[in-house]
Amino acid sequence: MRILLLLLITLLGCGACKEQRDHKGKIPLVEVDGNFLYKEDLMSVLPVGLSKDDSILFAEHYIRSWVEEILLYEKAANNIPDNVDVDKLVENYRKALIMHTYQQELINQKLTNDISEQEITDYYGQNKELFKLENPLIKGVFIKVPLTAPQLNNVRRWYKSDKQDAIESLEKYSLQNAVKYEYFYDKWVSVTDVLDMIPLKVEAPEEYVNKHRQIELKDTAFCYFLNVSDYRGAGEEKPYEFARPEVKDLLVNQKRVDFMERVKNDLYQQAVSKKKIIYNY
Repeated sequence: MRILLLLLITLLGCGACKEQRDHKGKIPLVEVDGNFLYKEDLMSVLPVGLSKDDSILFAEHYIRSWVEEILLYEKAANNIPDNVDVDKLVENYRKALIMHTYQQELINQKLTNDISEQEITDYYGQNKELFKLENPLIKGVFIKVPLTAPQLNNVRRWYKSDKQDAIESLEKYSLQNAVKYEYFYDKWVSVTDVLDMIPLKVEAPEEYVNKHRQIELKDTAFCYFLNVSDYRGAGEEKPYEFARPEVKDLLVNQKRVDFMERVKNDLYQQAVSKKKIIYNY
């Protein structure tokens, strides 16, 4: 189907090909007041896998949008107020964009690496009330096994315990029998992610998980076992590992102004010492 579109586009471009103009090997499809849309440009944005009809529809819409943009630009260029200095505006924007990009790169290279782990830990410890969870988190273990799996009574005993021997038994069992096994006693995970793995049909599933820390469910094919060792609800303080990136960003932003003032002052002093600044007043 893509080949048919290529043939169609090639036919569309034949008329433009007759014009004696250097298109640098490209095939022009559409011309508007000396502006050309080439087949190669269209093909570069054409999504892969479209049907013939969808490909043609996409091409039609893209060409129409391209033409309208050219026409709107020309209309705007001929009708902007005389007192608007577009070149000056473009140059100012270009300078601002270059300076912003440089500052961001400089901050990423220098300032971000200057934030120590101790600073992050201290700030978090002193300002825990600033970092609240939007969604609850849990720690625990989850295992999903077929209804026909052996030793289900042992699984019921193992999944309820966070002792090392029970965990090892459950892990060994999961290698041969589990469809899914997730160990997260040592890290916080989203309750939503866990709920996506079990067929829990209740009105307030997150509250249910908090109140029923050991959950066993089954459907027509599988048994689901979830043990929740710890729960942190929405509105409670974020665990350090979740708050850390946010804390670091806050510390970077706090130091950003002073850092950039030092950078600009250093550049100024260097320019003065090298006599690069000439005052004519």
